[in-house]
Amino acid sequence: MLLDWIYVASFSIGMGPIPWVIMSEIFPLNVKGVAGSLVVVVNWLGAWAVSYTFNFLMSWSPTGTFSIYAGFSAMTILFVAKIVP
Repeated sequence: MLLDWIYVASFSIGMGPIPWVIMSEIFPLNVKGVAGSLVVVVNWLGAWAVSYTFNFLMSWSPTGTFSIYAGFSAMTILFVAKIVP
């Protein structure tokens, strides 16, 4: 249960809102439409990958599943903290 909370908290401050914030701040007006579309596609592909792999990973190890997802979210937090202005 604790890993569930860690995953949700990490996602909420990492991969959840960051693509939308970066998209609105980093792209110039002349490419904002195309770049925004690309961000949406990448975001939805990531959501699809999580949804697709979830059942396979849960049959392997429920704790391992959430540990993997929490680890990716934690790496995203570190990336955002270090790289994003």
